[in-house]
Amino acid sequence: MPKDPRETARADEAKAALDRVKRDSESLLGSSMGRAADHFSGADAPEGDKVELWGRRIGRSLSLVGVVVLAWWLGYQLKIW
Repeated sequence: MPKDPRETARADEAKAALDRVKRDSESLLGSSMGRAADHFSGADAPEGDKVELWGRRIGRSLSLVGVVVLAWWLGYQLKIW
């Protein structure tokens, strides 16, 4: 017996609503840290390409080190520390 198309549409709509509630109820810090971890681990690299994966990881790590060094230098120049 085939399913009623209206029931499938309602089920899809209910799943989408539950996904939105789950996404919106996450804490700001938790979701931000998760996205940052995915970003720095190179999760968006093409699957199976180890050179691309490690290139992204190294590049993103060096950029983080650069930001920290520049922030320290700015604080030093402004005599904050």
